[in-house]
Amino acid sequence: MNYLYAHLQGVPIVESIGAYGVAIIVLTIVIRLILSPLQQFQLVTQRKTMVEQRKLAPQVAELRKKYKKDPTKLNAEMMKLYQEHGVNPLGGLVGCLPLVIQLPILTALYYVFQGFAKAGHPPQPFLFVSNLNDNPNHHLLLAGLPIPLLAYLIFPLLAALTTLIQSRMLQMPPAPNPTDQEQQTQQMQRTMVWLSPLMIGYFALNVPAGLGLYWFVGNCVSIIQQSFVVGWGNVLPARFRRTVSGGSDAKGGKPPPLKKGPDSGPKNGPRNGSRPKRPKR
Repeated sequence: MNYLYAHLQGVPIVESIGAYGVAIIVLTIVIRLILSPLQQFQLVTQRKTMVEQRKLAPQVAELRKKYKKDPTKLNAEMMKLYQEHGVNPLGGLVGCLPLVIQLPILTALYYVFQGFAKAGHPPQPFLFVSNLNDNPNHHLLLAGLPIPLLAYLIFPLLAALTTLIQSRMLQMPPAPNPTDQEQQTQQMQRTMVWLSPLMIGYFALNVPAGLGLYWFVGNCVSIIQQSFVVGWGNVLPARFRRTVSGGSDAKGGKPPPLKKGPDSGPKNGPRNGSRPKRPKR
């Protein structure tokens, strides 16, 4: 961080924007690029597991009804079913790996920002933020209200918004005939889709503003990578998704099949307006 900051200070354009903030952006992109193979593995594994579990959902529902009073037998039969189809029931937990790895990085950056401020360095502005080492909740809009100034509120809001986009991209579309277990899973997913951005936004309000910038830029890099792996998912409206995927009209339905008109004639017959040739004598 100090190396990037020291080498970016002499660039005039960077100085006008804020060398400290640009150093955070460059460091974030480097970290995300290093972690991109792990995120790629996580995205592919998680989506594959979710698809396979959805295929087996009717059979799992039957097992739950059959062995409702015998949990031990139910778990054994479910594990047997997953093994027969090569499905890892814990594959969905792979999605927690990037977050687990991010925790030491976030902790290290937190102490970097705190130490930089305590070392007697001057405030480090970036764009509209007067000091990236200050917590947003230390710059309140009105005394007594836990609402920071608009300049310090933007990065937490952007971090929460990009987290919401990420969550909706990973969310599977609802099944046409969901089982009871699938309905519970879908309800839990809908809750987490909105709970995660709120948690990230609250987190960004109570740490140095530089961490909010780090989380926002990191989310942008992850969104670009996710778009190539899982697409945009539920981020786009349903009508627009059908239009982009092809095979839909402006109303969101499938285009009607082409009908043969009365002038099309028989499949192997003569065309309209032409007379059959007479055989030569």
